[in-house]
Order: sequence, then C-alpha cells, then structure tokens
Amino acid sequence: MALAARGTLRAAGTFCAQRLLPRSCHQLLRRSPARALGAAAAAMAPSVRFSPAPRSLFDEPLAIAVQGLCPQQEVTLRLSLRDEGGELFQSRALYQAESSGALELTRSPALPGGSFSGLEPMGLLWSLQPQKPFRRLVKRDVRSPFFLELEVFEGHGPLPSRLLARGAHERRFLREGVRRIPVREGRIRATLFLPPEDGPFPGIIDIYGTGGGLPEYRASLLANHGFATLALAYYGYEDLPKDMKEFHLEYFEEAVNYMLQHSQVKGPGIGLLGISKGGDLCISMASFLKGITATITINGSVANVGAVLRYKDITIPPLGVNQKRIKIDKSGIADIVDVLNNPLEGPDCQSFIPLEKAEGHFLFIVGKDDHNWKSEFLATEASNRLQGHGKEKPEIVCYPGAGHYIEPPFSPMCSASMHLLVGRPVIWGGEPKAHSVAQVDAWQRIQAFFHKHLNGKQDATPKL
Repeated sequence: MALAARGTLRAAGTFCAQRLLPRSCHQLLRRSPARALGAAAAAMAPSVRFSPAPRSLFDEPLAIAVQGLCPQQEVTLRLSLRDEGGELFQSRALYQAESSGALELTRSPALPGGSFSGLEPMGLLWSLQPQKPFRRLVKRDVRSPFFLELEVFEGHGPLPSRLLARGAHERRFLREGVRRIPVREGRIRATLFLPPEDGPFPGIIDIYGTGGGLPEYRASLLANHGFATLALAYYGYEDLPKDMKEFHLEYFEEAVNYMLQHSQVKGPGIGLLGISKGGDLCISMASFLKGITATITINGSVANVGAVLRYKDITIPPLGVNQKRIKIDKSGIADIVDVLNNPLEGPDCQSFIPLEKAEGHFLFIVGKDDHNWKSEFLATEASNRLQGHGKEKPEIVCYPGAGHYIEPPFSPMCSASMHLLVGRPVIWGGEPKAHSVAQVDAWQRIQAFFHKHLNGKQDATPKL
C-alpha cells in the first residue's frame, strides 16, 4: 500500500493503486499504465483550494479550485452553508477536470445538470438555495462569518457518491479594523460602521424594508469600502414601534442630524440608501429634510406605502391596495405585483411623495422582473415628476431578469419567501444568473454614485 501511495505502479501493486484511485482513473490504468504514473501520484489526495484563503469578504470574488484529480475526471461539487438559525443552503455543479487533473472554476465551465451551467466562477455561491422552502439568506450578526463547506464527489450521479475532498472557507462582513458602534442616542436605534482609516468619511444612512429589525450586513460591507454607514432600524426592534401603522419623519431627522454632526462624517451632506419600503422612506427624507446630498433606492416606490407618514403638520397616507388583484398559484405562493393602486389616479395621488422638494441627486436601481410592485413604472414617474419641476434628471438603471431583492454581490437570489404584510409566501421575481449579474453591477454603481456626490470623486461608471 505504501508503494501504491507513492505512485509506484508494479504488477503486484496495481490492485492496491486501483483501490485508492477514483473509478474514473481505473480506465486510464488499464489503457496506459505509463500515463497513469503521474495521475496516480496526483490523484491519491485530491484537495480543495480557495483564494484568498482561508477567508474572504462577503462581497469579494472567491477563486475555487480542485487539485489532484485524474485527467478529464468527472466530479460533482457541492457547496453548503448554514445560517444562524441552522437553515441549510446548498448548491451543486457538475465539472470535468482538465488533462492535468486540475479543476479551476475560473476557466472550467460547469456542465448541464447542476444548479447552474457555463463558466461561472462564483456560481456555487449565487446559486445557493434553501433546503426548506421560503427561506431567505440574511446575516443576523455581522461580527461572525458565514462558513462554507465545499465537497468534491466522484462522478455525476446522485449524491452522496464517493467523497474525494472537502474544504472550508469563511465569508466575513467586517474587514480588519472596521469599527462597529451601537447607537442609542435619543430615539435613534442604529449601528454605525466606521472604516479603519483616519476620517472623516462620506456618510450614508442604510434602511431596509418591511422585515423590520436592524439588518447590518450591507452597512458593514459599505464601511469596508470607506463609507461611514449607519444601519437604521425603524420598527420591530427594541422599543421602536412593533408594527407598520404610522411613521414619524422626525425620527429619521434625528438620525440625519446625528450623522451630520458626527466628527467622523464628512459634510456638508450625507447619502441615503434604501431597498423596498426603505426606498420610499429615503425619498421622503430627501424631500423634507435638510442635509441630503445623494439618494439611492433599490426597487423602491415614489409613493408612500404600507403605513401613514407624518412630518410636523404634513400627513401622507399610504397608497391604496386592492387585495382582489393578488394572484395565488397552485402551490399557494402569491404574486402581488398588481396589488398597489396607481399613485397618479384619484385620491391615491395624495400618496405620491413630493420629491420635487429634494435638493440632492437620485439614483433608482430597478429589477425589471420585480414582483413586489412595479418598480420600473414608479422610478419612471419619479423621474417625470422631477423633470416636470425643472429638477435634474435622475439616474435610472434597469436590470433585465433581476427581481426585488437586489443585494450585495454573490448573495443567493430569493425567489419567494414570507411577506409580513401579506401573511403568506410571495414571489419576488428574478432569474438567478441575471439577478447575480445585476447585484455585482449595482454594487459598483452604488459606491461610484456616493463617491461622486459625497466625496467629489468621478469614478468610472461600471458596465454590464
């Protein structure tokens, strides 16, 4: 056995070598023992290699390779990740090794039959799917990483087959030196992330949607890129309102003033970033509050949705809905894209946020397959309102095949999950590959837009 392990193939040792080698290498041994000498030595211990290793940032590309396979060996790669609640997310892809026995995902296309196909170096990450339906991968505590486990199995058959190699990797949300500061000043319930370098830094307030709580993962990643970012909760967290009935813009004004007065935040204005319900809250903040220089919404609404919004003596009612327009498929998943009323018609005009009052710049990021609401229509109407009042034309970037939750790069697309206001699973839209491309591009555009308007840097606009 020791001789076989060293790759010395003799008549007496052939059986031992065959027992150690994958079955796909047996054929090579029978056809050409001479060619098998090197392959046997390499194939004794296939191994997984990550770069960078052993850890990387969540929004950072990750190179994955397998070494020590037989020439043209067929293998199945399976990636697994468990979230903090113990929910399992997995993806799998079929590959064939190169003639050298190496497998580099940066140059080897995945074969049809897995979670994706084609040349997709990050495909194993963006194609992760929950093993239980209607789960969405969300990082709850950015101080700890996500742990990836990559398994390499022999052949393209059903799993599990013979395990050839296993590797582990950490995907982190905070680079070395980034400061995480809980903020409990006045009514503000938030977390501030500061880059490790000497400030001051361009400041951003980051607001999420109807899930409530205090998501920190996008804010932490932005701090890695040089932004002082405040992840702001507004309901369903600590002593904040428990549900979405009405919101007071004075609370958000406190957060804006906190950032404007912070010694580590570069003035004279700050940026806002909001997704879904967070988007219309950001538009309202930009419309009524001072000190807002740049606002980005991701599949947001130019009409106030879901709850009454009050500011001083102003009241903006929520846009009307028609529950009869909900479509339910055979599996019980709701399509709510047509539920909202048109904010240009009748009494629903009162819900249209007067963004023509805003003094800053706007960027609307749109998934053309968003099934939460008609994001492209809403962004277009926002642009029409601004230009109709002589304001600067906003930037609108539309992504074909992208759904509602356009998250940081390489996040798995969530096709359907529970909606708190609807009370059942809803479809969010999107096609995984196109959605992944959109996330990478949007992330670059978000940073470039904020650098341009908060830092005065004219970064090159990324292209798809």
